[in-house]
Amino acid sequence: MFYAIIATDAENSLQGRLDARPAHLARLEQLKNEGRLLLAGPHPAVDSNDPGPAGFSGSLIVAEFESLTAAQQWAEADPYRAAGVYASVLVKPFKRVLP
Repeated sequence: MFYAIIATDAENSLQGRLDARPAHLARLEQLKNEGRLLLAGPHPAVDSNDPGPAGFSGSLIVAEFESLTAAQQWAEADPYRAAGVYASVLVKPFKRVLP
């Protein structure tokens, strides 16, 4: 089943995000290579694909896991969590309808 991982960034976490990004992306690449990643990306803090110093307000990852518990464990182990980038993370079941 798919699960949505909805993360909200902590205040002033842009530098931590930039520092932890390579490790964060490596985990996403692993999900992609396993055919389990539906989509992933950040929420810019302003209405722009390149928010510059405004940074990001959070992230969305939708991926396949064996259970809600497995998805939660994966989310908790994210390098952005360890770096203090994410202030909160919500994991919910996701039903893909389109496309």
